[in-house]
Amino acid sequence: MDLFEEPLFSTLQQLMEIPEEMEKAFNAPTRAYVRDRKAMASTPADVKELPGALLFQIDVPGVKSEEIKVQVEDDRLLVVSGERKRPEDKEGKYLRMERRMGKFMRKFPLPQNANLDAISAVSQDGVVTITVEKLPPPEPKKPKTIDVKVA
Repeated sequence: MDLFEEPLFSTLQQLMEIPEEMEKAFNAPTRAYVRDRKAMASTPADVKELPGALLFQIDVPGVKSEEIKVQVEDDRLLVVSGERKRPEDKEGKYLRMERRMGKFMRKFPLPQNANLDAISAVSQDGVVTITVEKLPPPEPKKPKTIDVKVA
């Protein structure tokens, strides 16, 4: 009888394989992560630095301005999200559907000089433009002069 055919060896081999399967399950990306990655990959954006501000332009065709959510998270992360919905159509049937529908999201880390109190967003012609003003650079500290007295 071959050693590899013994029931004890077979059971041990199966027990050794369980952790590998569990490791794959624990390391597998969550559905939310995959969904967010797809939403971010399908949302084109331009970021432009101006002398006094940062300009974010994100394509959101067919999305109403009230359906676009712009937030700044605690860790200075600008998050733009929403959902592009297909209008309900009870007449006819689609022969081809190429326009992207569904949730969209983009995240942008903001620099330290971003003025979080001066952020504006405007939606026009299928593009949302977010302007983040920059804080002025701190003035250099002037050296403090100390008078030398005669003792």
